[in-house]
Amino acid sequence: MTRFAFTVEFDGRPFMGWQRQAHGPSVQQAIEDAIFAITGERAVIHAAGRTDAGVHGLAMRCHADVEKDIAPFRLMEALNARMRPNPVAVLACEAVAQDWHARFSCVGRSYVYRIVNRRAPLTWERGLAWRVIQPLDAKAMQEAAQLLVGRHDFTTFRSVHCQAGSPVKTLDRLEVERQGERIAIHAAARSFLHHQVRSMVGCIALVGMGRWSMSDLRKALEARDRAALGLNAPPDGLYFVRADYP
Repeated sequence: MTRFAFTVEFDGRPFMGWQRQAHGPSVQQAIEDAIFAITGERAVIHAAGRTDAGVHGLAMRCHADVEKDIAPFRLMEALNARMRPNPVAVLACEAVAQDWHARFSCVGRSYVYRIVNRRAPLTWERGLAWRVIQPLDAKAMQEAAQLLVGRHDFTTFRSVHCQAGSPVKTLDRLEVERQGERIAIHAAARSFLHHQVRSMVGCIALVGMGRWSMSDLRKALEARDRAALGLNAPPDGLYFVRADYP
């Protein structure tokens, strides 16, 4: 039995999310079905994180145990061939120790959220970014974002369906960068709550629009109440960027 670690890139638009679903296609299912086609084994994929429907991955880390004697490079090539035309690609594959776990060994996760700030509709980026037509003040968004950095109770920014044991998380980074009409919001932490990044982005976008003040954001955080959330950003602009390991 070999434990293989994969680095996976995917376009989330056709999928119900990362995790296998009974009511639609998932990234996990695409990979697991490809492994079965290659090896005849019903391997289970474990990932560093889960993504919602429409969320994308630039370098999701995951692993599976496979009994078949196969070289990592051959497995990677075979998976990429079998997964066509699904927009999923294995960028790297390696054999790892049996105690390495994509989720439990992970010590940090990073996301980026992409906004296109313009009135014109999106064309090739439709579903790949959030179009905001109101002018956004990126400097105000950056200043507001720093209120959320650190250790907080993020109940306000947590989905009611979140299964995490505690709403308390330590946010290591939340930075807003603007280049022309494009705004990138970078988030990093050991782990995130369900919808946390999208909810934080939505609220700091309200600050950028001038609809919320810094005080409004602070009150929302301190409320520890999902009802105090101003806006949950759509999944289109969210990308899982990196998983860190010791």
